[in-house]
Amino acid sequence: MKEGLNIVTELVLPSDYQSLIDVEKLVGTVCQDLGVNDEAFGNVLIAVSEAVNNAISHGNKNNPDLNVTISVLNDPEQFCIQVKDQGAGFEYEALPDPTAPENIFKESGRGVFLMKNLADEVEFINAGNTVNLYFQK
Repeated sequence: MKEGLNIVTELVLPSDYQSLIDVEKLVGTVCQDLGVNDEAFGNVLIAVSEAVNNAISHGNKNNPDLNVTISVLNDPEQFCIQVKDQGAGFEYEALPDPTAPENIFKESGRGVFLMKNLADEVEFINAGNTVNLYFQK
């Protein structure tokens, strides 16, 4: 986590895809409060939704007894949305390239790729069960 960021809000959700409705509301409120433009809002929403989807399915393995925690942190130049699951983590440095010919038609495997292309910076911590998505204002 970068220094100087202060927690603005936190949301704890069950590992249930219905929780994505609450994620969309949270991202909408945060972007509106921080004055994020419409184009950037779409990038934030998709990146955060991908992180939460991964936390539910891969991290918590769809276990409804496990939670996903979303924290919003802010400073004058940027904001961070942190998504944390209760899983064991994953080898985030060893992911296959979804743009490689052998992976192009696979139905999954693009979440981290999307996060890295939509956020200004992506940071994995705690063995990969926490992802920080940074966005410039």
